[in-house]
Amino acid sequence: MSSSTPGTTGKKTKAATEAKAATKAKAAGPRKATGTKAATGTKAATKAKAAAPRKAPKAESHLAMVRRARRINRELAEVYPYAHPELDFRNPFELLVATVLSAQTTDLRVNQTTPALFAAYPTPEDMAAAVPEEMEEIIRPTGFFRAKTKSLMGLSAALRDEFGGEVPGRLDDLVKLPGVGRKTANVVLGNAFGVPGITVDTHFGRLVRRWKWTDEEDPVKVEAVVAGIFPKSEWTMLSHRVVFHGRRICHARKPACGACPIAPLCPSYGEGETDPEKARKLLKYEMGGYPGQRLSPPADYPGKPAPALGAE
Repeated sequence: MSSSTPGTTGKKTKAATEAKAATKAKAAGPRKATGTKAATGTKAATKAKAAAPRKAPKAESHLAMVRRARRINRELAEVYPYAHPELDFRNPFELLVATVLSAQTTDLRVNQTTPALFAAYPTPEDMAAAVPEEMEEIIRPTGFFRAKTKSLMGLSAALRDEFGGEVPGRLDDLVKLPGVGRKTANVVLGNAFGVPGITVDTHFGRLVRRWKWTDEEDPVKVEAVVAGIFPKSEWTMLSHRVVFHGRRICHARKPACGACPIAPLCPSYGEGETDPEKARKLLKYEMGGYPGQRLSPPADYPGKPAPALGAE
């Protein structure tokens, strides 16, 4: 016969049931919200996530930029193995004169004008003794012909009187000549004397800013920054490649981004046309199947020679 009483047995059974229920609830963890409460919670979480400030893109280090810049140069070398100065010349004097004439006009127009100019004035002595009005008429197609005539006659006289009729091969001497700045001097040094130089024209400045090599606007400062990125041995050819790319693909108003071979390296991709078919229609010169700017291009130039003046 059991010694337990009915009241004691009921209490034990109730306690055991409650303990079992508590253990089950603990194992199951907190109950998930369902229905309207769950939907409201999810919506609130999504809204909060959207409102949270986004992390700014990680800034490119100087070392990473230099590596990217040098890779761009290597890839441009593969795209334009024939890159060259786009002014026709046969000697340092002709290159110096052509470069002065190229201000505020195209190399094509200069190349179409210089044959008659050099036929009339083949040497500094001849040009220094020119009748201004006659020279002005010859170079009129290049624009600003009066100012350019004054510069050409002045630099020719300086070459005759101070340098024995020869173009000097030093930057300090060249920039003292009338109408000759650092850009012109670097063109002459790099292409007529083999002295490395960076030519910062409008194309060069535009592209290096698009590529985030520098944000400088002053050509002298741009030259200094870029000179610090590349070894001196690359300066002259880098200038040609960048200018070639600016004239053929990376145009000022509507770059052909969708046809650009270095698009993956360009932080400004998307400023121009990204559709490949539409972009290809924007390509210029030999890239688009058209003549180049030189009447007498190098033998390895893959495009067509430019037409003579009046033959367009």
